[in-house]
Amino acid sequence: MARNLYILAGTLFFFALAAFGLSFLNIAQQPGSPGDVALWRTMSIGFLLLSLVIGLAASLSSLFEQAERRAEEARQTRRRR
Repeated sequence: MARNLYILAGTLFFFALAAFGLSFLNIAQQPGSPGDVALWRTMSIGFLLLSLVIGLAASLSSLFEQAERRAEEARQTRRRR
C-alpha cells in the first residue's frame, strides 16, 4: 500500500509543479481558460500540501509494515527454539 501512496504523492507533486508553472504563463489570453494567477498558485500550494501529507502517510505505512514483518519473524524464531 505504501508504494501506491508514494505514486499518488509523486503525481500530486507533479500537478503542483505544473500549476505553479502555469501561474507564470500568459494563459489569461486563451479563450476558456482561467487566467487568475492567484488561483493557479493556490492550487499549487494545495497540491503541494496534499502531496506532503500523503508522502508522510506513505512513509509511516512503510515503517509499520516493516515493523510488523520483523515482529512476525521474531515470533517465528521464538517458536522454533
